[in-house]
Amino acid sequence: MAKKTSARCMMCGASDSKSAPIVEVFDGLTLCTDCIDYIDRARDAAVKKTAEAAPKETHEKSEIPTPHEIKAYLDQYVIGQEEAKKYLSVAVYNHYKRIDQEAARDKNAPKSALKAAIAENADEVEIEKSNIIMVGPTGTGKTLLAKSIARLLDVPFAVVDATVLTEAGYVGEDIESLLTRLLQNCDYDVERAEKGIVFIDEIDKIARKSDNPSITRDVSGEGVQQGLLKLLEGSTVLVPPNGGRKHPEQKLIAVDTKNILFICGGAFDGIERKIASRLNTHSVGYGKDEAMKKQQRGNLMRYVLPQDLKSFGLIPEIIGRLPVLTALNPLDRDALLRILTEPKNALTRQYKKLFKIDGVDLEFTQDALEAIVDKAIEYKLGARGLRSIVETVMVDAMYDVPSMDVKTFTVTADYVKEKLSQANFDKVKLAD
Repeated sequence: MAKKTSARCMMCGASDSKSAPIVEVFDGLTLCTDCIDYIDRARDAAVKKTAEAAPKETHEKSEIPTPHEIKAYLDQYVIGQEEAKKYLSVAVYNHYKRIDQEAARDKNAPKSALKAAIAENADEVEIEKSNIIMVGPTGTGKTLLAKSIARLLDVPFAVVDATVLTEAGYVGEDIESLLTRLLQNCDYDVERAEKGIVFIDEIDKIARKSDNPSITRDVSGEGVQQGLLKLLEGSTVLVPPNGGRKHPEQKLIAVDTKNILFICGGAFDGIERKIASRLNTHSVGYGKDEAMKKQQRGNLMRYVLPQDLKSFGLIPEIIGRLPVLTALNPLDRDALLRILTEPKNALTRQYKKLFKIDGVDLEFTQDALEAIVDKAIEYKLGARGLRSIVETVMVDAMYDVPSMDVKTFTVTADYVKEKLSQANFDKVKLAD
């Protein structure tokens, strides 16, 4: 045990004092209490630095959720779209099984039962990556589906916009900048990024502008599609960590895209005409069921095929690298009503939480919800339209209620109509 002595501190030379008494730590080694505290702090800092410098965990899940588990999770956030959720669940499950198979081949001691089973039955068959393309009107849940899957799997996720992309050398963003956002979202951990998910939004905006050859280069259409081929198929890409053209002096990061899952989404406005034209070629004669024709006209997106994407302007090579094609249905009145109340992040729940923080109980009557939905259907903006309408309805209440001495606030249909009328929503007439 350390004992008190009258010697000087062998580290700083101070003599014994009440504020910093000298202690004999070992035989012949005397230190003042200030130096002992300093040594303790230095040791703690060294331990922390060593821990931070240690190799990071790969955040690899021991077991992959089954397709049923993935779909059940998506049901908590996305209303409807049963077919799309089924396609996505199967594609994502197979993708991460494929990653586990490759990891099991590289490691002699698998960490999980799934890896052990794969390693035991491993052969020379290589499973190729199955990227996904979702077709559907705006506000039907394409981005939300991709975000929810990434949250469930705890993998890096990035949403990128295809409209800003151009060929290298032209004004706009390079193709490789798609992966910059993914790297940023996982603190430039390349190993994690190489198992992430990238959602490419507005994929329909890079459609080929024309089938007719001309002297004008299609640098933001077909040129971008050609550049995306190497990313979608899987190759090592040099990625600028801070964006390519503003920082030309930066060192590039090599990222292997073979295990990155690409999910593409687009509204493909006008593709219904191409689908209708194709379907009409099969209806010959006078015996065609009129009810069937009406049903087809109501939701032609469900009949979309790769050849329709080709007619719209996607090149065959990129369609081949997006083998999983699924369509999202337009949201009907019942679906919009459920979106307002049922999901975990439903709009009404968000506003109730905001008011609850101020000690106010917020309630929406059924008539009020129906009035909001009717206006959203009129504007044809899908689920996104619901938020803009609810924001317009609630702005006065959010401004006044925190200063009022009230415990409850109820939103009625009359209140909704009054606020929309004040915002001139009833003055806007949309073309069919």
